[in-house]
Amino acid sequence: MKFQPKASHFIDGEYVEDTAGAPIDVVYPATGEVIARLHSATPAIVDKALAAAKDAQRAWEAMTGTERGRVLRRAADIMRDRNHELSVIETHDTGKPIQETTVADATSGADALEYFGGLAPSLTGEHIPLAGGDFAYTIREALGVCVGIGAWNYPTQIACWKGAPALACGNTMVFKPSETTPLSALKVAEILVEAGAPRGVYNVVQGYGDVGAALVTDPRVAKVSLTGSVPTGRKVYAAAAGGMKHVTMELGGKSPMIVFDDADVENAVSGAILGNFYSSGQVCSNGTRVFVQEGIKEAFLTRLAERLAKARIGDPMDPEVSFGPVVSQGQMEIVKGYIAKAIAEGARLVFGGRQLDRAGFYLEPTVFADVTDDMTIAREEIFGPVMSVLDFASEEEVMARANATEFGLAAGVFTRDLSRAHRVVRGFEAGTCYINTYNLAPVEAPFGGSKMSGIGRENSKLAINHYSELKTVYVSMNDVEAPY
Repeated sequence: MKFQPKASHFIDGEYVEDTAGAPIDVVYPATGEVIARLHSATPAIVDKALAAAKDAQRAWEAMTGTERGRVLRRAADIMRDRNHELSVIETHDTGKPIQETTVADATSGADALEYFGGLAPSLTGEHIPLAGGDFAYTIREALGVCVGIGAWNYPTQIACWKGAPALACGNTMVFKPSETTPLSALKVAEILVEAGAPRGVYNVVQGYGDVGAALVTDPRVAKVSLTGSVPTGRKVYAAAAGGMKHVTMELGGKSPMIVFDDADVENAVSGAILGNFYSSGQVCSNGTRVFVQEGIKEAFLTRLAERLAKARIGDPMDPEVSFGPVVSQGQMEIVKGYIAKAIAEGARLVFGGRQLDRAGFYLEPTVFADVTDDMTIAREEIFGPVMSVLDFASEEEVMARANATEFGLAAGVFTRDLSRAHRVVRGFEAGTCYINTYNLAPVEAPFGGSKMSGIGRENSKLAINHYSELKTVYVSMNDVEAPY
């Protein structure tokens, strides 16, 4: 098997195997072939990983922020040096084109390691002068052992987005990748050890939902960070609440993208493509409800179809290919089901809609027009290459419709009227908003959702608050008075 790792898990600084665990086949989405076989973590493996993280945490936290940051920055350098190798693994793990993984996956992970590595030395408390010469000061402390649970769409990036702030703050981590894409996180763990991270600081265990549940409910765990669907998030959040654990939830969405009739059509089409078809549509923040003002609807649809016709669909390892398969047979069938529902409910198929007659899990980029708010494809997260285009007449109308969803991850607006742009984003019920662009997520900026789309924020300085807590110390410089 071409991509078979040394073992299924990475614990306490080395690869560890236990073949008693249920098998996990790694399937290359471009061909449907099994390229590696791993094993889900047994209870003994889960215990070993948590014990290693617990044992390593105090010494790691006792290092200076500068020392921890140096490890993270070295890891970032190594990751960039090995970008091609890591991108090849990511492409085989997910099916995303090498054209995409080369610029968006390991590089994004390296950015997170570098950013939080740079922040680590600055994580200090503050001095608070009080009346009469008294004062208070704060100490920023690590939480302890953190559990990260990853999604299958960005396995390298997510492993770093969760690991980098956790480690910068002095925590240790046990990370469970999605069972669909288990390979990439193992390389992240390898690189961190090579960069100087002590044994047990970053551990990776594979597994299905039962492994995630065992990690989330273990009393040794102080923090859980999940990237996944809303149904999974509900379960994990409830389980973590039982132990009063810190939680970050980055969940799904059904995000609106509003295109006003004064927008630059070419830029709006580019935004719609990035917000619906990058990663074959498998991005949580995708703007899958594209509201186009009536005056430019047909011009938008015409140009969109022209641009989509130029997509290069094929072997993801071909650098010229710009559109690859969805991640699995199961996901492909889910998406096909939504396409069939859209047709049955009266949406107009403008482009695509078919499975390609070739090996692997290929669907054409698909666009539906004349979509109404009550249609299934306008209400439910599809997580595939399907765009819904909806008409609107006025700003007031479209804002009410855009916010009429339980989700609140992202939203975007295209317009030349900057006053309206800022007014619209102020009105969006969403955590991450875009003006005249879509789906950019630099590590310097907070990323996360509102409503059912999540709790907390990833990236930026705000992430530090989700991976640490403050201890307040009151210091009296005066005699203590008491009533008796």
